[in-house]
Amino acid sequence: MSNNLAVLHALDSARTQWYHITAIIIAGMGFFTDAYDLFCISTISKLLGRLYYYDPVNHPDKPGKLPHNVNNAVVGVALFGTLTGQLVFGWLGDKLGRKRVYGFTLILMVVCAICSGLSFGYSPRAVIGTLCFFRFWLGFGIGGDYPLSATIMSEYANKKTRGAFIAAVFAMQGMGIIFAGLVSMILSKLFLLKYETGSFRENPVRSAQREADYLWRIVLMLGALPALLTYYWRMKMPETGRYTALIEGNAKQAAADMGRVLEIQIQEEADKVAEFKAANEYSLWSREFFDRHGLHLIGTMSTWFLLDIAFYSQNLTQKDIFPAMNLVNKDYQVSALREVFETSRAMFVVALLGTFPGYWFTVLFIERIGRYIIQLVGFFMMSLFMLIIGVKYEYLRDENKWLFAVLYGLTFFFANFGPNSTTFVLPAELFPTRVRSTCHAMSAAAGKAGAMIGAFVVATYTLDGEAKKIRTAMIIMAGTNMLGFFCTFLVTETKGRSLEEISGEDGDKFQGIRGAYDYMNLQELVAKEVAFFNAMYRICMSDD
Repeated sequence: MSNNLAVLHALDSARTQWYHITAIIIAGMGFFTDAYDLFCISTISKLLGRLYYYDPVNHPDKPGKLPHNVNNAVVGVALFGTLTGQLVFGWLGDKLGRKRVYGFTLILMVVCAICSGLSFGYSPRAVIGTLCFFRFWLGFGIGGDYPLSATIMSEYANKKTRGAFIAAVFAMQGMGIIFAGLVSMILSKLFLLKYETGSFRENPVRSAQREADYLWRIVLMLGALPALLTYYWRMKMPETGRYTALIEGNAKQAAADMGRVLEIQIQEEADKVAEFKAANEYSLWSREFFDRHGLHLIGTMSTWFLLDIAFYSQNLTQKDIFPAMNLVNKDYQVSALREVFETSRAMFVVALLGTFPGYWFTVLFIERIGRYIIQLVGFFMMSLFMLIIGVKYEYLRDENKWLFAVLYGLTFFFANFGPNSTTFVLPAELFPTRVRSTCHAMSAAAGKAGAMIGAFVVATYTLDGEAKKIRTAMIIMAGTNMLGFFCTFLVTETKGRSLEEISGEDGDKFQGIRGAYDYMNLQELVAKEVAFFNAMYRICMSDD
């Protein structure tokens, strides 16, 4: 049926054009902002402790540190807001249209990023309370960007390069993480040039430079800039042709919008669009949806949940792991501003060398290797490297810190050239147009639930930087990644197929429940799996 709809055929077979690149940039800048806003808190959370929680009476020999519950709130509240925003805006994206709610999420991010740097009072409670309030609503706006950006990009793209385009949007997250470290590093260095003081050991009071109170506010407020720059262009994007035709049933508008974008003439085909719409009316909670897509939804939710436990634990606990790896000095050896500079520098280097390349490897190879294999290999390699770090933690930390840094960077590389990218791509492809945004939102929200476990449980567990606790956390995260490996078998390969073919909207009701074994030759897939496990086995044996 999909081949008979001119507007869908035109989208699926369109050559790569400027509008594809524009869509990637517009949607990608939202993810740049998302990543910057979520991860820059890692560079300044220790600064907040030194500025507002130093206790010269009870702990005169220790720099101030955020109490566990306060640290959890500062780091995790945006994640809770993101989870909520994903569910709300994902549902609205299916009910009201992708474009209609796309601009509101951006406005919310801009306003709340600016307000995150403000305080209603001078006390620690007032400062942290204001920060947490606005970071929750910042996360709420960020959450909306996940399902909307992924869905819009998947519905705009052609079937040959769809995975690469969606992955390219998500790859801007890597840029955001890099800039979170880079901006904090540059600004802290500029502050140091003017306000350098001695270490905490030399002068506990003056080492927490009061001027640093401006630094963290500027870092947070700058998160509004990239989102603000893309608002106009985001508002000029037309509604996706698939939503206009298949959900609204407006064949004329869909043909006009996509014809203008593709610069071709497209037939309206009102009767065929009405027939197509009538054949796909089932709801998310219907038995028909469960029979067609239930296992896929379980697969996308479980893999994203398990991944984010490890991924966000690594990102958000970098500030605790870096001292243990000797990449930064101990807190009592430096001033507050110097600690921000060193933490930001280490975060920037790890992101640049480990995190960033993985995203773009996915963009380059996702249409060659496929989502399925990339996700399997990524989960397995993350599990392997985390297990090595956990088992050999003291040796790596004390005797071979550069190997430690390489292994730590490789876990990020295979997270991003692996499940961190593919768990974003697959939910945007597997589900029908009517519920695509909602299903992506549910999958992403499951991921953020995992991220909250990372922020609240793992981050709290490793907050003191004890070697035993970090080692245990790494081993546990290796186990969660292995669970993600096995849950990947619940999803299907989507490479090279139209969205309607994948979801069964084209009239083949069994397409939705077919797994990777239907798309790839069974013998070929099994051979690849055997070869993969043999290779991993040889690696493990050689390490021994």
